[in-house]
Amino acid sequence: MNNPNPPRQRTIERINAGLARRHASEKFFRQIGLFSLLIGVACVAILFSSIISKGYTAFQQTFLQIEVHFDEKYFSLTGKNDTDTLSSADYGGIVKQSLRTLFPDAVGRQEKRLLYELVSTGATYQLRDMVMQDPALIGRTLLIWVPASDDVDMLIKGHMQRDVPESERRLRDRQISWLDQLSGQERLSLKFNSAFFTNGDSREPELAGIWGALMGSILTLMITLLLSFPIGVATAVYLEEFAPKNKWTDLIEVNINNLAAVPSIVYGLLGLAVFINFIGFPRSAPVVGGLVLTLMTLPTIIIASRAALKSVPPSIREAALGIGASKMQTVFFHVLPLAFPGMLTGTIIGMAQALGETAPLLMIGMVAFIVDIPSGIFDPATVLPVQIFLWADSPERAFVERTSAAIMVLLGFLIIMNAAAVLLRKKFERRW
Repeated sequence: MNNPNPPRQRTIERINAGLARRHASEKFFRQIGLFSLLIGVACVAILFSSIISKGYTAFQQTFLQIEVHFDEKYFSLTGKNDTDTLSSADYGGIVKQSLRTLFPDAVGRQEKRLLYELVSTGATYQLRDMVMQDPALIGRTLLIWVPASDDVDMLIKGHMQRDVPESERRLRDRQISWLDQLSGQERLSLKFNSAFFTNGDSREPELAGIWGALMGSILTLMITLLLSFPIGVATAVYLEEFAPKNKWTDLIEVNINNLAAVPSIVYGLLGLAVFINFIGFPRSAPVVGGLVLTLMTLPTIIIASRAALKSVPPSIREAALGIGASKMQTVFFHVLPLAFPGMLTGTIIGMAQALGETAPLLMIGMVAFIVDIPSGIFDPATVLPVQIFLWADSPERAFVERTSAAIMVLLGFLIIMNAAAVLLRKKFERRW
């Protein structure tokens, strides 16, 4: 008697019955993956749009045009080349006299105080620098654009509402009327905020800049690169090419992998205990920050360098040894050049990670308020992430936009460094 459904036919029927379910499962999985990707992109877009919307206005600053008369009575000169006298002249009095001349209706101590608050204290430093560069300005009258105060800047940029009661805003109605007069006379303007890129930190938001923190980051990363790259590469070459395979090298490898997962603040505690308390390096110095970040980035560079060495085919080593090259010659003239692009990529990624670190640097005192631009690795300094942390804790509204602008600069450097790592990998990578 013949079987109407042979085993082969029954198997095909079961497979066909399950195909639709399998295809539906695969489609659902792809949709889940796409949905997750869209969520991630949306979160990043929201983050970037929030930062940019709050920070782009920091690249502009409100300036007032005033007529400045460099009256000799403010200098009391014994000679026009008297540098000390020029530096200590009453430039604040010159600015106040210019404002009183511009608004003669401001009478009384209270009104004059409100009038003087329209101009930033940076105006006095600007006039001092002008006279120090050209003492011939004394006795002359010039029209000069000077920075406005942070409250005026916030009003002009729309961060302060005019239509709220006077008690709920920092600028008084009288001050706003003076600003309207200046605007009508075209003496009020938004200009590029070059001080944001050339100044150090300041208590006044309109004078605060990132140059000091940027120099601190550059000096710190320079120390980190000079130490971590050669030590990391040498360690990777030894472990991968020369070290015997025994329990000691296994222990070292395990510890290197564990160190890559240690929280960064632990390295800060180590730097505080060893480099500052034991060795005696100065606090808040780039040399200490560089040493701490070197310890933190070494595991990343070692792991990336070993992976690059492992990617070189054994045939390269065998061919070099086969034509008479020594082990040292094989490694340094054949293996290492082929693995170098991968090592360089890992180093750049490690440096990008070090650039964005804050916690270990807080532990070694780089959270200090630093006004002067550091000129050496032993000078007091801060770094860009710590500067962002300090500004984020400031109560003034003007520091909010400067915090976001500094984040934009930091993200720009991180994107450039990661893009450089990708481009170098694409350019020098070899397929075996």
